[in-house]
Amino acid sequence: MRIRKCANCGAYTLKESCTRCGGATFRVRPAKFSPEDRYGKYRRMMKAQETSV
Repeated sequence: MRIRKCANCGAYTLKESCTRCGGATFRVRPAKFSPEDRYGKYRRMMKAQETSV
């Protein structure tokens, strides 16, 4: 089973039709991984702030 996204409302589901609006869904791909992650430093800083609070 792969996660799917509704083309109409943007909701995520595992079913072939949207549970909210009944629209058609499509399989989504994961975000591309890049070793040259420009924003990784900022994500790690935000995560550190969230865990320290």
